[in-house]
Amino acid sequence: MLTKAPRGTRDLLPEDCAKWLHVEELFRKICERFGYREIRTPTFEHTELFQRGIGEATDIVEKEMYTFLDKSGRSITLKPEGTAPVVRAFIEHKLFNEPLPAKFFYISPCFRYERPQAGRLREFHQFGVEAFGSPSPSIDVEVIALAVLFLEKLGLSQLKVHINSLGCKRCREDYKKRLNEFLNNKKEFLCETCLVRLDRNPLRILDCKNEGCRKVLESAPVILDFLCDDCRKHFEQVKKELSAVGIKFEVDPGIVRGLDYYTKTVFEIISEELGAQSAVCGGGRYDDLIEECGGPPTPAAGFGMGVERLTLLLESKGLLKIDSWAMDAFIAIAGEEQREYGLRLLYDLRRDGFSAEIDVMGRSLKAQLKYASKIPAKYVFIIGEEEVETGKITVKDLSTGLQEKMTFEEAKALLKKR
Repeated sequence: MLTKAPRGTRDLLPEDCAKWLHVEELFRKICERFGYREIRTPTFEHTELFQRGIGEATDIVEKEMYTFLDKSGRSITLKPEGTAPVVRAFIEHKLFNEPLPAKFFYISPCFRYERPQAGRLREFHQFGVEAFGSPSPSIDVEVIALAVLFLEKLGLSQLKVHINSLGCKRCREDYKKRLNEFLNNKKEFLCETCLVRLDRNPLRILDCKNEGCRKVLESAPVILDFLCDDCRKHFEQVKKELSAVGIKFEVDPGIVRGLDYYTKTVFEIISEELGAQSAVCGGGRYDDLIEECGGPPTPAAGFGMGVERLTLLLESKGLLKIDSWAMDAFIAIAGEEQREYGLRLLYDLRRDGFSAEIDVMGRSLKAQLKYASKIPAKYVFIIGEEEVETGKITVKDLSTGLQEKMTFEEAKALLKKR
């Protein structure tokens, strides 16, 4: 077991890291275009933050959190999602006193104990954005548009935006009562999990994938019919502005998301190529969360996006082809007498921004040349007695096999052209 990663985790080898870095850099660029700045929060938080923020009746809190007692007996949880920690940081550092809206993005590891499947691991990574301070439907549209633009820039085109409104606390309570009445008359058709949810949080039943529950829900009351005037106007404006910026969408009353903190707009961006778990991005508005966590009343909206699932989708469509990495130069020395001279050239190259290596394994010159082609390196700078005496090194182009003598400055100029 010492040589096998724990179930639900994976190693990212150098080739994987290059692909991830490409995606991460694009995400940072798109976020910056929209005025979002990066924030980083701790890997673990006090357990109460997630109990209060996510909701104690959610699957995440009940079944999936990695929670433990530290040496002082405090309950600590590895973060299962990114929003609650950003909310905590916003409150702790009194960022509500800064100009609003306050807009953040993050790239973060998260942890959930669940059955590993394609693109879903126990240690996973999440892209996310959070916008605090504006009640305007324009912010809802902005976070959706940011996600859509990012995915489009990655080359994805066959995506669907599904939206819904969960209303506010007032109109949602009216709906929950009506839904509860409806489902109580259908108990014999519900799965065991939904029977537990019925009394604690009937909205979670809307997210059930059990075939019997899905059939029952076909005739269930729809939350959009219970929206108060303010929530209805908000949702209508969201739809109007999405159309104005050219984003096609579908109203889907079945979207409730898996976290209790959502209010009004919720959305998912769907890819049919990910199997049953087809949402590549999800989010919405959560106007009550900051106050529930101890901050001032502050409207908010955001989204989360799983990096593993996204890269899986990109690779399936051939959209993560990264140029092969190659070192600029390998310095091959004929003998140990030339090492100090070679080291001076090596660190000169590195200081000037080139990638370069020198043999540290005691290989023969022939073996060094063979190793350089395997790294691979673009050029080999060969240094023997003659090169040290004349100040001219032998430069071999590994792509053509051609070699010539030149000064070190000429060799650096050659590297710059490549």
